[in-house]
Amino acid sequence: MNHDAYSSDYIRDILTSCKTMALVGASADEHRPSYNVMGFLLGKGYHVLPVNPAHAGEQILGQFCYASLSELPEPVDMVDVFREASHFKDVVDEAVAMIPRPKVIWGQLTVRDDVAAAKAERAGIKVVMDRCPVTEFPLLYHALHG
Repeated sequence: MNHDAYSSDYIRDILTSCKTMALVGASADEHRPSYNVMGFLLGKGYHVLPVNPAHAGEQILGQFCYASLSELPEPVDMVDVFREASHFKDVVDEAVAMIPRPKVIWGQLTVRDDVAAAKAERAGIKVVMDRCPVTEFPLLYHALHG
């Protein structure tokens, strides 16, 4: 897939079909982008499971934080990655090993690794990179409210 541009339908389908998300790199610091994005997603009705070994066992925005994807107590539809691009491959490896696998791996702004994305896609996982669901959310709003 060409990750230089995504169709509105592709993004909209992801945002409407994914209900449960793991947010890798979640932060308890209200000044961090991951904290604000998590709050936004929770406010839109998504079920968000924070993942960050530094905060494992703590609550972030009222949600129990896990150390890794392998510790999640339930399946997730999407893995939202708030890590440096150099760590994207590691998250993809962990997501591919999940049973069941997530439908989507979403790399936040500046998070892009085309080799890792190709591995995820070979495993049947859709990929979005260098995007933020908050800024893409208007596509969903317009689809639902015309």
